[in-house]
Amino acid sequence: MRLIPLICCLLMTSTLFGQYYYKENFPKHNFSLESSPKAPNYSNPDHWAALPEKEDYADHVPKGLLDEQAVAKVDVFFVHPTTYTGENGHDQWNADVNDAVLNQKTDETTIQYQASIFNGSGKVYAPRYRQAHIHVYYTKEEGQEDDAESALDLAYQDVKAAFKYYLKHYNNGRPFVIASHSQGTTHAGRLMLEEIDGQAIQEKMVAAYLVGIPIPKDTLKNVPPCATPEQTGCFCAWRTFVRGYLPPWEKKNVDYVVTNPLTWSLEEKLANEDLNKGGVLKKFNKIREGVCNAEVCGNVLWIDRPNVFGARLVNIKNFHIADYN
Repeated sequence: MRLIPLICCLLMTSTLFGQYYYKENFPKHNFSLESSPKAPNYSNPDHWAALPEKEDYADHVPKGLLDEQAVAKVDVFFVHPTTYTGENGHDQWNADVNDAVLNQKTDETTIQYQASIFNGSGKVYAPRYRQAHIHVYYTKEEGQEDDAESALDLAYQDVKAAFKYYLKHYNNGRPFVIASHSQGTTHAGRLMLEEIDGQAIQEKMVAAYLVGIPIPKDTLKNVPPCATPEQTGCFCAWRTFVRGYLPPWEKKNVDYVVTNPLTWSLEEKLANEDLNKGGVLKKFNKIREGVCNAEVCGNVLWIDRPNVFGARLVNIKNFHIADYN
């Protein structure tokens, strides 16, 4: 499988994947199913951010690579991260899949910089869904935990519906990959637990990439963490931080799965830059080889600052938005 293993120098713009948000535009009312946007219709191609048969941002490749979806023997079901961050006055708990401005933001960021990683080896299917507002991850400050849980559940129901539609109408018995990032992993992890782990369909799953959200080691009972590059029927997970930094929000006494995406192993061993096949920066015009090393350290993945111009001048500790590209 052709992957772009790790890290762009971050274009140093967190708005790429919506991890910063407009705090004045968070939901200040209670969640209401009745006032939530209408559910997507997955028979409508417009309600997919990426489909193999339509032209979309998942088809994009930097110079020197090819979009191989037309001949790919594997499918990739990709669940994108949060792009609904409070811009343009957005203050509802869940996004509308018919919001053209939001969809363009999603497509130009996560679909291009993340989902396209898989187009060299798989046909990419990426549903639009009523993603929860990024504020759901900050509600302890506002006492809105129940609203956040309801918003995330609504978003998950769309993801599950999209996956079931994909299996019935697109899959045709082909092997598949599950891939996700951030909020997408919140939903893909639940999808794995409810619809794949221990089910007959697990036989068709090549691997899962559950990236950007911590995955406890005991989450899945029948799908093990990937321990070697050749292993299949397993899952990978990682969260990227600068060497020496540990996130203060980390839960204590919980062991998480951490895969080194330069070696595809779980070993706590430094993988040098020469194992990094390349990263993609904001211009998305070429592969930059050896942009960083990577090392599993306990519950996180550590890197030294990327080997690109200006990286060492910016004090970024959390490389969350660059987990994939």
